[in-house]
Amino acid sequence: MRTSLPDRPGGLAALARESAEAGVDIKGLQIFPGTDAVTDELVLATPDDWSESDLAALVERAGWTLLTAQPCAEAALLDQPTRYVQAARAILAQPASFPEVVAQLFDAEADALPGTAPVQDAMEMTVGDVQVQVRRTAPFTDVERARGAAMADLVSDVLQRTRATSEAAGLSAIAASPARRMGTGAVPEHVVDGDSVAAIIDGVVVGLATVQPAEDDDPTVRPVSLRVDPAWQRRGIGTRLLVDAARLASGLGAEEILLTTRSDNQAVLPMVLAAGMRGRIRMAADALTVRVPVKELRPLGE
Repeated sequence: MRTSLPDRPGGLAALARESAEAGVDIKGLQIFPGTDAVTDELVLATPDDWSESDLAALVERAGWTLLTAQPCAEAALLDQPTRYVQAARAILAQPASFPEVVAQLFDAEADALPGTAPVQDAMEMTVGDVQVQVRRTAPFTDVERARGAAMADLVSDVLQRTRATSEAAGLSAIAASPARRMGTGAVPEHVVDGDSVAAIIDGVVVGLATVQPAEDDDPTVRPVSLRVDPAWQRRGIGTRLLVDAARLASGLGAEEILLTTRSDNQAVLPMVLAAGMRGRIRMAADALTVRVPVKELRPLGE
């Protein structure tokens, strides 16, 4: 559970005393200090019949305020510095995994059922020109926001160094050549048909982006479905289709496009970065959504 209390001496002692008297064992503790208040995250072993209301009563008797409480497994007792080191190693090994890894690191929570959704706090981190957002019920502390920013800076540095190394080795020209990237000498033809853009190689559609009708609640946002044949992925086709779909949507009067995919889709971050567009990536539950402003783009065909 997470609890909050104005920063004053004896607050933690009071909470520990009330827990002991109620037969609640404090297994783990993480403290997030603040200027005026302190937030504590505790891993507790409670009586089997306890509920969130029992925890709320416990912390209130100690003078604290309950922020969130949820069941957890023994993995919650993993040393926090160790978690951050492991997350950093995972991101260094594959920077594109940043949205998924950072969501797990900060225990981003699943969305509640419709009609019962709690107020969620958001934390935004910037990687290049892309904003990555994770949300959860428990408010993010200043300490966690600083850690998230540091993680984002790490990814930006890795991507910048990788790009600089490639350019120094003379690889940038190869990466920019469609024929070389295809690996077969084939250059995809991009064909616009109404509200869709298709990538075609030897008469076969290997990728397709479709600008869908706007939702009634926000006519300025156009959802986009984008798929690339697995055999032709990681060859720049998705990036080109994203740019074409964005320009097509702009010509249709949209101000933003919206893509939705699985939360573990690691192709999204590098695709948006490679497209050179400012995007906002949000992690929530099992879904990852990407919003890209398109109002200032030239319509496709101009």
